[in-house]
Amino acid sequence: MVGSRKITLFTLVNAIVLSVIAIATLYPVLYILSISLSDTSAIIQGKVFLFPKGLNLDAYREVLKSDKIPRAYFNSVYYTGLGTFINLLFTAVAAYPLSQRSFFGRKVFMLMIVMTMFFNAGIIPTYMVVQQLGLLDTVWALVLPNAIWTMELIILKSFYENMSSQIREAAVIDGASDYRILFSIVIPLSKPALASIGLFYFMGHWNSFFLPMIYLSDKDMYPLQVVLRDMLIYNAENDAGLVDRAALAPQAMKNATIVLSMIPVMLMYPFAQKYFAKGVMLGSEKG
Repeated sequence: MVGSRKITLFTLVNAIVLSVIAIATLYPVLYILSISLSDTSAIIQGKVFLFPKGLNLDAYREVLKSDKIPRAYFNSVYYTGLGTFINLLFTAVAAYPLSQRSFFGRKVFMLMIVMTMFFNAGIIPTYMVVQQLGLLDTVWALVLPNAIWTMELIILKSFYENMSSQIREAAVIDGASDYRILFSIVIPLSKPALASIGLFYFMGHWNSFFLPMIYLSDKDMYPLQVVLRDMLIYNAENDAGLVDRAALAPQAMKNATIVLSMIPVMLMYPFAQKYFAKGVMLGSEKG
C-alpha cells in the first residue's frame, strides 16, 4: 500500500512538472503563430493572447512575395544540407580509426582533439585563416571550419567501440579493406548514432547567424537567420517598406518569418525521432 502511494505520488509530481515544462515550451510557439495569423487591428490593440483573432494570411503572402525572404530561405536550406552532409562524412571517417585500438598514436590524437573543447584560437585568428584561404563570401567558410564537432566525434567513436569486433574480424578474413568495412558495414550499422548527431549538426547550421555575419558580406548570400535577426533588431531599416505596403503590423511580419524558419525542423524531427531515442543511449550499453 505504501509502495503504491509512493508510485502514485511520484507519477503525480512527474505529471505536474512535465505539464509545466510542456506549457512553458509550447506557449511561445503558439503565441508567435497566433500573432502571425491575426488581424492587424487585434495585434495593435494587444488582444492576441493564445489563439488568433481573425484569420489573416497577409503576413505570409508578403513574406513569400518579397525577394529577400525566399532567397534567404533557400540559402539556409543549401548551407544546412551541405554542412550536415560534410559534418557526418568527416565525423564518420575520423571516428573510425580512433575507435580501433591498433591505430598508432590513438591516445595522442584523442588528447589533441579533446583539448580543442577547452582551448581554441579565437575568432580573429580563425577569420584570418579563412581570409588567407580565399573562402570569404563562399559557402565553404560556413561549413569547413566546423566540419567536425568534438563532442559528436567522441559520441560516434564510442558507438563504434561498442560495436561487435567479430563483424570487423569476419570482414577482414573475407579480404575487405578498411574503406570497405567503414562504408559497407560500420556506417550502415551506425544509423542511430548518425541520426542523433546529424540532428544536432542540422540544428547548429540552421540556427547559425554569427558565422554568416562574419564571413559573408554579400547580402544575397545571407541565410534566413541573419535576415530574421535584421528584421528583429533593425526593424525600421529592413522591413518598414514591406509593412507599410501591406498595412501589416511589424510583429506579424516578424512572427510569420519565425514560423517559416521553424518548419524544416518540425518536419525533420519526426523522421529522426525513431533513431534519436536509440542514439541518446549511446555508450550506456556495452556490446
